[in-house]
Amino acid sequence: MYWPKLSSSEIQERIEQALGENIDYRKSAVLGIPGTFLDPDEFYEDAPFLENAPFLKTLISNPNNIGCHTLSGPSGPFPGTQKIEIDLINLCAEQLFKGNKGQQDGYVTSGGTEANIYAIWVYRNLFLFKEHIALNEIALVYSEDSHYSMPKASNLLQIDSILLPVHEKTRQIDTQKASEILANARLNGKKRLIVVSNLSTTMFGSVDDLNELTPVLVQSGIPFRLHIDAAFGGFIYPFVKDNDLYGFRNPLISSITIDAHKMLQAPYGTGIVLLRKGLVENVITEQAQYIPGKDQTLCGSRSGANAVAVWMIMMSHGSDGWKVKMRNLIGKTDQLCNWLGKHGIGYYREPALNIIAIEAGYVPKAIAEKYLLVPDTYHEQPKWYKIVMMPHISKGTIDRFLNELKASLHTIPG
Repeated sequence: MYWPKLSSSEIQERIEQALGENIDYRKSAVLGIPGTFLDPDEFYEDAPFLENAPFLKTLISNPNNIGCHTLSGPSGPFPGTQKIEIDLINLCAEQLFKGNKGQQDGYVTSGGTEANIYAIWVYRNLFLFKEHIALNEIALVYSEDSHYSMPKASNLLQIDSILLPVHEKTRQIDTQKASEILANARLNGKKRLIVVSNLSTTMFGSVDDLNELTPVLVQSGIPFRLHIDAAFGGFIYPFVKDNDLYGFRNPLISSITIDAHKMLQAPYGTGIVLLRKGLVENVITEQAQYIPGKDQTLCGSRSGANAVAVWMIMMSHGSDGWKVKMRNLIGKTDQLCNWLGKHGIGYYREPALNIIAIEAGYVPKAIAEKYLLVPDTYHEQPKWYKIVMMPHISKGTIDRFLNELKASLHTIPG
């Protein structure tokens, strides 16, 4: 994995070039587009600070990156920012997830939820319209620790869900029960599966073991498509651990979700969906005749500034710089886990990620609320509280939390 770090002047020059290739609503003869630059009463085009703020300048110019441009190529009024999005998608697919050059499609989504739903929509349509499988013969398969976008997708797309149980302590899928569940699904007439595997669950940071799961899927005898939900783990896991198993070198994987507004510290609205070539065509909206290349996305209009933001962050660090940053976070997470283990506090943690789920019995509610720890449920008595080691967390904050936690555990000596 390698891409170079660019200087701020190099990044600014690239963004200025992109904006120069886009239409400028202020200077171009634009009559037919239902859009314009941001309201000048609130967003000042001539503000001095914009001279050295390429993302904000792009935001104010308001480019629309509608469409999937890795498929259709740059087109219409905003080719400059579309080219940056193409570069971004290729960078993520080929560097983070080891895809072959030019063999993946994708686009910047509103977040991980849209990206997951989009991939599931692609496979549902593939099964329905190309393989002529009935809707009630398709099932969406995911673990009980998966993100809520999975049941949301099931509801929206009207396909049945199959929930796979996990072991309480390891958070790994119970493969024996999964095998029985899938065997029953086949007996009940399921002929295709859309399987979502986690590269970091939201609550625990757990990673589904594909070495254990994929044999169960194959042995079920039901053809399947495999999607990886790496919304949280996608910008950290590949930098601290080899990810051949969870990338495009694994022939069983067809698509991947990543989310830049989490670990990459990009603005909200910067999820990303990556798919192998030949899949996006299953969701082309033919009725979008007034759009060059038609529309192959779920959301339609999208801010070109969001793609610019993610590209800028990745290029400002380079692969080596981002690797150092992520490994530093892992180091801080290791230290916290070592303290918890030393003091006999039960927790779960995947070593290659920066999420720690602490057994709720060790954490007084007042401390959890003070430090905004996230429970596994807000509607019942929680079993776990989650800590996410993010760049803003200082050593002082960690030390205060641990001191208060230690004082609350009267069984701990000293």
